[in-house]
Amino acid sequence: MTSKIIDRIRQSRRVPLFIDGAFVDSDTADWIELNNPATQEVIAQVPVATGQEMDRAIGSAKVAFKQWRDVPTVQRVRCLLRYQALLKEHQQEIATVLAEETGKTFADAMGDVWRGIEVVEHGCGMTTHMMGETAENVASNIDTHSYVHPIGVCAGITPFNFPAMIPLWMYPLAVACGNAFVLKPSEQDPLTPTMLAELFVEAGFPSGLLQVIHGDKRQVDAILDHPDIKAISFVGSVPVAQYVYRRGADNLKRVQAMAGAKNHMVVMPDADKERVVSALVGSSCGAAGQRCMAISVAVLVGESTRGWVSDIKTALAGIRPGAPGDENAAYGPLINRKSCDRVREIIAGAAGEGADVLLDGSDCVVEGYPDGNWVGPTLFDNVTTNMRVYQEEIFGPALCLMHVDTLEEAIDLINANPYGNGTSIFTKSGAAARKYQHDTEVGQVGINLPIPVPAPFFSFTGSKNSFFGDLHAYGKQAVRFYTETKTVLSRWPEDDVPDGPDMTINMA
Repeated sequence: MTSKIIDRIRQSRRVPLFIDGAFVDSDTADWIELNNPATQEVIAQVPVATGQEMDRAIGSAKVAFKQWRDVPTVQRVRCLLRYQALLKEHQQEIATVLAEETGKTFADAMGDVWRGIEVVEHGCGMTTHMMGETAENVASNIDTHSYVHPIGVCAGITPFNFPAMIPLWMYPLAVACGNAFVLKPSEQDPLTPTMLAELFVEAGFPSGLLQVIHGDKRQVDAILDHPDIKAISFVGSVPVAQYVYRRGADNLKRVQAMAGAKNHMVVMPDADKERVVSALVGSSCGAAGQRCMAISVAVLVGESTRGWVSDIKTALAGIRPGAPGDENAAYGPLINRKSCDRVREIIAGAAGEGADVLLDGSDCVVEGYPDGNWVGPTLFDNVTTNMRVYQEEIFGPALCLMHVDTLEEAIDLINANPYGNGTSIFTKSGAAARKYQHDTEVGQVGINLPIPVPAPFFSFTGSKNSFFGDLHAYGKQAVRFYTETKTVLSRWPEDDVPDGPDMTINMA
């Protein structure tokens, strides 16, 4: 497939809005430059949607919802089945565009798209997820029924690091539940969501169910304040997540705000060293460390594990970043210059805080791409909790090593951390693993696997400062987030049964 909308963007050098089922050029005078992270080449200009365009998009969604909410769930699911088939058919084309605008390796981009497709597949079972409950004779001649209804126009505000997966966490489930949706993707990689919208149209969904608008904080505020938006899903940094949650809640909206993390992996002395080293390399540097489930801290338990530091260093030193077309690259560039400069600043200050900088990726160079946002694999040892490299989410290909004597110390360390997205333990002891999964105050726990992201029929359950809200993304909780429950009580006394010919309640 040649994407018509991507061809149009490459010719005009401008990204359109998607309003009322059509790609439209914005009337804005304010544009954001979209750069290739590996070359700094300008890919296109991204519009900052006007207030009128925002109102038009939300108004169109409101009109579409009033018709879509009464469409039988099974018919909604048929559209979603066509959509997931189209996403699978065009996965490679989407991944190619995704890799260009994010800098991800092609393999990583394919994974980004696929993890989103899995959520769409989960949504294809919405016919059973939308079932209510019933109880007969809760009191004399009184029956009770509960029904699940869509709530209205929902919105999603998504980050740059997974421009396919995270939008697909949101609007397919919301629409399958009977809602309409307004998506505000990251202005740093809007082409992928644009392709997703193009296939949404091809799948046969009615016009207006999905709107895609672009911009910055002004468009986010418009979503948070607009009275016709009933629920908001957000993924991003902790400060912005807190802002979105507070402002959305102040406007009496439902909000689920998924935020940043500082994920620890505990290594017990009985763990398989080769598996540990391999897991640490992939989970710390994969996607250039730009993911909220990255393992950024390894907690080595016991004296014997100190000897593993040299193995971890050797393995990390053996990988390198590269452009999306480089099949030997472990990961790509950081998303932009600002992010790259911040990571380099944190690395530069680590030694002064007392950390041992075993690998410094600040001066990384990739041949043929002198202007890329490159940071090489970076390793800090003897990190303590008062250091910036520990306290902040670095969001780069960097790993901190810490040392404790016991599992109890490791658990105390993790529970004292303000974040609670994910954690893991590598051990051969079932007792140690059980204690760890029970005692750690973290939303998602992995045992002998580094990144415990659940399958879509479970929910993504970050906690503490990694999540603000009550109902999490995808799984059963997402269905509850995008729906409302109506309960009906009915009484039909038997003495009201009509008498006379052909009016009997007895079966013939």
